[in-house]
Amino acid sequence: MLSLTAAGCIFFPGLFLLSKHTLTHVMGWREGDAAVVSTRVVSSIQAIMASSAGCIIASSCSDIMEDKHWLTNTYILFAAPYFAYDIYAMFLCHQHKQQVKGHEEGDGVRSVRAAVASYLRRESLMVLHHIFMVAFCFPASLVWRQGKGDYFQGILFLAELSTPSVCLGKVLIQYQQQHTVLHKVNGVLMLLTFLGCRVLLFPYLYYTYARYASIPVYQVPLVAPWQCNLGAALLWPLQLYWFALICRGAFRLCKGVSAHRRPQTRVTAAGKSRTEGTWNRKIESRGFQTFGPPSATYWYVVILILGVLDSSFIQTRP
Repeated sequence: MLSLTAAGCIFFPGLFLLSKHTLTHVMGWREGDAAVVSTRVVSSIQAIMASSAGCIIASSCSDIMEDKHWLTNTYILFAAPYFAYDIYAMFLCHQHKQQVKGHEEGDGVRSVRAAVASYLRRESLMVLHHIFMVAFCFPASLVWRQGKGDYFQGILFLAELSTPSVCLGKVLIQYQQQHTVLHKVNGVLMLLTFLGCRVLLFPYLYYTYARYASIPVYQVPLVAPWQCNLGAALLWPLQLYWFALICRGAFRLCKGVSAHRRPQTRVTAAGKSRTEGTWNRKIESRGFQTFGPPSATYWYVVILILGVLDSSFIQTRP
């Protein structure tokens, strides 16, 4: 057990350092840019590993409640250190963005303290999520579920399948590559993977258990623990929300490209002209941030329920 966790402690930071070293010393990138891209690379690799493990586990379980696969607990133990590593990696990305924007204050220790304070204010919910995953979801997945429901654990791993396209999209936006074919293809892939692996995830879980228990789907909430129903009620609308955000962002991106090809000049009340193509390029540069985020309270509840759902759904059985 400890050897797997120790391996994860070495693998993820080591992969980050290797990628960063390659980009800075071999390809001549700036250190900040190399750190940002290396963070996306590690996140994508972890997502690919989790999705592959999920596919193997789910395809190997005939009985979705009783069948077990050795890879389930093995990958949980190995991947747990990733969340601790990612907190630091996200801080490096935040620090680089602050330096680019010229928001660094002071030198040395003072600058680091200011960067840490700014990072915790901006990414407090993500940091809380990562801490919660290590402090609660990790022991819950290994102990609380008592070895049942490896199939459902594998399906939950498959939710990571959309992460590589999200990371690639962020990198392309960072380097102003919104007009490339790669960005368009990646956008389509992100829409499909997000729809299949996140939006349809909870309906599929309920449908699968309904078939297993030989009951109608509408009766599953009646026999499932209340934590499962509450978690699904909070998390599924969230996936729909973000999917709508992605769809609207993709629509505006396509609209912006069209306007860029046929710019129309408009005169404002102050007599200054504004080009519609330029305006749409500004919208494009913001990626998919077209809606305001949910409230902090909503996110906090969702984060807590995520851990409960991860381990409680798989124990349900009439």
